[in-house]
Amino acid sequence: MTDFTEKIYAAVRRIPPGKVASYGQIAFLCGRPRASRIVGAALSLCRDMTVPCHRVIYRDGSLCKGEAFGGRELQKQLLMNEGVGFLPDGRADMEKYGWEGIVCD
Repeated sequence: MTDFTEKIYAAVRRIPPGKVASYGQIAFLCGRPRASRIVGAALSLCRDMTVPCHRVIYRDGSLCKGEAFGGRELQKQLLMNEGVGFLPDGRADMEKYGWEGIVCD
């Protein structure tokens, strides 16, 4: 595992239940603002159940594509179970449930 991957997982672990962050936001917080795709790849490969990967979504509030994180419906259910609200079009309400974040060490 690379140092950057470890930073990604550490940042995602800091997202509290009921909050979401974007891939780009995690990349920025970890010191590589243009690395959102790397964040997505690292999270899709994560098998550590202590990393709440389901809390990372697209910046517009859209959920994962395909079967990442168990698929879109599972991701939505996990977020709803934590209290995250959704807009009528199915996107998470980033304005209300977006996490401010803490810069990685």
